[in-house]
Amino acid sequence: MKKSILIQIIIFTIASVISAQSIKVEITGSKIEKAYLSSVHGEKTTLLDSAKNINGNNINFVMKNDVRPGLYRISFLKNRLVDFIFDGKDVSLKSSMNNLLDSMTVLNSDCNKLFYYFIKLNKSYKSKSELLQLILVRYPKDDPFYNQAVKRLNELQSDYTEFVNVTSQIEPSSFIAKYIRSLQLPIVDSAIPADKQLNYLKAHALDYVDFSNSALINSDLFTNKAIEYLTYFRNPQFPKELLEKEFCSAIDSILNKAKVNNIVYQHVVEYLIDGFKQFGFDFVLDYIVNNYVIKDDLCLDVKTEGMIKRRIDQAKFLKIGTKAPGLILPDLKGKEINLNKISNDKTLIVFYLTQCPHCKDLMPKLNDLSQKKKITVLAICLDTKKEDWEKFAKESSPSLINLCDEKGWDGKAADDYFIYAAPSMFLLDKSNKIVGKPITLEELNKLLQ
Repeated sequence: MKKSILIQIIIFTIASVISAQSIKVEITGSKIEKAYLSSVHGEKTTLLDSAKNINGNNINFVMKNDVRPGLYRISFLKNRLVDFIFDGKDVSLKSSMNNLLDSMTVLNSDCNKLFYYFIKLNKSYKSKSELLQLILVRYPKDDPFYNQAVKRLNELQSDYTEFVNVTSQIEPSSFIAKYIRSLQLPIVDSAIPADKQLNYLKAHALDYVDFSNSALINSDLFTNKAIEYLTYFRNPQFPKELLEKEFCSAIDSILNKAKVNNIVYQHVVEYLIDGFKQFGFDFVLDYIVNNYVIKDDLCLDVKTEGMIKRRIDQAKFLKIGTKAPGLILPDLKGKEINLNKISNDKTLIVFYLTQCPHCKDLMPKLNDLSQKKKITVLAICLDTKKEDWEKFAKESSPSLINLCDEKGWDGKAADDYFIYAAPSMFLLDKSNKIVGKPITLEELNKLLQ
């Protein structure tokens, strides 16, 4: 019996060793003590393993066969990264600390030879083709050099497409083949007039992206293509309002293609929400939430919490036409004000902070508007210091019904209204039903006409 158990243990141990794949990275030019292995999902990474007390420049990890093919990352020192494709086989890389990418040599792994060749090819092709396109736009067509530039651009494009469509597709079902084919840069024919090229890119830059393949989520593919595509709609000369509308047009193109696979769709939506949140594009965030998250009832990652979750919940539960949640809060004199006892034709609820720049600008204007339009305004301060609220209210909005929830963002009022930004406004009718959620004073004025 004991002998049988021992044999089983030996067999299991041998099977485990056989199934494990080695990842070896040699980094010359520096001593490394710690390194971390992570999987890549867009711009998010998940820590899988760590190696400590390396005492040298050789980093070693073990990957098991149950690890999915995809893009993985080894990080070390400060912001030093080495990415590689794992396809179930051993990987061996060597590079120099001085220039990790350009000095990268793939010692073992056919898929990573393709991966690193593609990275370098993309970089080279992009810089050279863009320069040649600029020359062709400005250079006289009757000059012999113009034809030379056209010929060189065509050669570059031919070499690029040969690698993407032929060389990298020897094993078309492999992860690296699908990754390269989807991530390829768009090719703009030199015959397309310069003033038509941007429209061509907007129409065709996503043609080769395989949104149906959810396995490609295990990489930076979809986020990279989203960034690339959004740049075609970015114009530094546009005011923010027009720029946001341009981005919404780009989002429609991206997400309508991504809908072919719900997992990919959700992945891209989460990425876009995170990205536009960082840049403070509230109009774009609301557009994504209302037209995609709410409309298609997407269940986002549980990590998408805080203000984004409140934004989504507000769009879901406080739609136009729904009755506003009840409010009972003290005014400047300590008297409790009950929203349900107010029955004016129009009531505006505004949540604000005394230190918010937009609020400082808005509140005095609402004070004037309340007198001109004869509208009731409940100004709810989310400050946690009563003295700050009292001072601000007396100076900036004395004609308003000034209320305060000293629990701030954690108070019942902010929770009931899913407040995610300040200022936030809700326009109510006589029955306290929401008739508008204006973002600006101009939008509010239109609703009051």
